[in-house]
Amino acid sequence: RCREATRVGVDLAKQVIQVHAVDRRGRVITSRALRRDQFLPWCAQLPTGCLVAMEASSSAHHWGRRLQAMGLDARIISAQLAAPYRMQGHNGKNDANDAAAICEAASRPTMRFVPVKSVEQQSMMCVHKLREGYKEERTACINRIRGLLAEFGLVFAQGPKALKAVLHEVLEDADNELGGLARMALQQAAMHWRELDDHIVWCDERIAEHQRNHAEVRRAAQLIGVGPITASAAVASVGDFKQFKSGAQFGAWLGLVPRQRSSGGKSQLGGITKRGQTYLRMLLVQAAKSAVMTA
Repeated sequence: RCREATRVGVDLAKQVIQVHAVDRRGRVITSRALRRDQFLPWCAQLPTGCLVAMEASSSAHHWGRRLQAMGLDARIISAQLAAPYRMQGHNGKNDANDAAAICEAASRPTMRFVPVKSVEQQSMMCVHKLREGYKEERTACINRIRGLLAEFGLVFAQGPKALKAVLHEVLEDADNELGGLARMALQQAAMHWRELDDHIVWCDERIAEHQRNHAEVRRAAQLIGVGPITASAAVASVGDFKQFKSGAQFGAWLGLVPRQRSSGGKSQLGGITKRGQTYLRMLLVQAAKSAVMTA
């Protein structure tokens, strides 16, 4: 009966994938759980052009590309947009109910979908995510070194540059209280710091290469306050900017619009919603601060 399906809701997981298929009248054809290796063969039975909606997750773009290659209309829905269509409410969350909610949400004519990212986009985002991880590790490493030095009464000015300028001399100075084992431990930490710096430099080189080879990144980098990292992240995470009708819609997608609890004609605005991608929003906020400081 899969040939009768016109819309399918899919709840993705690592090993088990729940599907919920309906026909053109909205009648349920099937609702079942499939193993990961059964999912694509089952989708191959669907008619060409059938709408297959999935909730945004780590593997959604991978499955979206595979389904599009099979001639299906694969679409991705944000979790917060599909949750209101769960008939069982907040307390009825399970895989079957989630798949049904995704299927129902996909039928709405005003529903907003997440464009399926290409392999190149996701590959570039891997570099950005690694860079952010290395930055966090480097900050933790520097703080760890500072904390260990402070235990021996060695306190220095704030900032990584100030610490790096004196760290070698401190480890070589025999007049301070550092014991032999502590010196070796701190030398290992200093080596780890240098390795993280090298990893970040490698990521910066890949981002600079992305800017040289991609016209859209070069155009984005011409904006005031926007550098290679922000421009590369914007193009890699958004892809086609024409999906937004205006800059305000792009800001709403980033979560830069205020929360609302308005009723009875009275507007009550709160802080920004902080929806969307945290990394890109952070970069653009820093870019705005840079532009203001420059002005």
